[in-house]
Amino acid sequence: MSFSCHISGFGHAVPERIVTNQELSEMIDTSDEWIVERTGISQRHIASDEDSSATLGAEAAKRALEKAGVSAVDLDLIITATCTPSGMFPSTASRIQHSIGANCGAFDINAACNGFVTALSTASQLIHSRSAEKILVIGSEVLSRITDWSDRGTCILFGDGAGAVIIERNEGSETGQIFPPVLGSDGGAAELLFASGPCTAPSDLLDQEAKIIMDGRSVFKYAVTAMAEAVEEALKKANLKAEDIDICIPHQANKRIIKALMDRLGLPIERAFVNVQKYGNTSSASIPIALSEALEEKRLKSGNTVLFVAFGGGLNWGAMIANWG
Repeated sequence: MSFSCHISGFGHAVPERIVTNQELSEMIDTSDEWIVERTGISQRHIASDEDSSATLGAEAAKRALEKAGVSAVDLDLIITATCTPSGMFPSTASRIQHSIGANCGAFDINAACNGFVTALSTASQLIHSRSAEKILVIGSEVLSRITDWSDRGTCILFGDGAGAVIIERNEGSETGQIFPPVLGSDGGAAELLFASGPCTAPSDLLDQEAKIIMDGRSVFKYAVTAMAEAVEEALKKANLKAEDIDICIPHQANKRIIKALMDRLGLPIERAFVNVQKYGNTSSASIPIALSEALEEKRLKSGNTVLFVAFGGGLNWGAMIANWG
């Protein structure tokens, strides 16, 4: 049975500064050709000193509210997915709540790159249980703050940005439905992709900076298998088949992972919306940014069956299917 809710507004925001592969090649031993061949990434947006997950998230939120024709004061809840929050507390969602003039509850979710799918799953079920009518869901990251810019294996991948959607109760329409999500996690494999922070360090090392550490080859294999299995389970819950998917909006990890996933699902790469070349991997922000652009480019239309799927540090993963209204 589908949830009685739909996405009514969308928006995204990225920092002004763009770092190209050519610029990276002047910092580390790499080249534009090497990066594009392995990842599909050509550039990424990098936060300024004034940017944060809260400021970028607030800008994306304002655009989503405008698209939906919803006032911030009418929101029942704000959920922000981020693994690079604007401080340990208060939550980034609370900072955004104040910035946009909302008067509602707000909290963060940290599921790394799977954050937006997890947050959207949470929001849809809160609406389905009639605990809320209108929820703002945001994915916002400043990964450049935890990127090791001397590590060629990771620094070429990540960028900063935010995306947001408004999710509302859907009354009696056959379109605009969100189906039950599938979420998974394997904390035993956390060492494959993680970032240690000050709170995990000994007391004499509390000033150490968090850095992303990743075993790229192992993550690639794990990600493709876990996401494909999650999609298959989500399709069963929705009583659909892979060929019923009109468009897939995956986490923009890199183009090779997206291609391998689509191959596993038996779908052409053309059915996946890919913008990783422009933004790199923006973690929890990647799906809402891609969704926003897909709608702006009219790649996603009313009546389409859309798949959201992601994989991130944790390790954790998720898949959701919606009938677009």
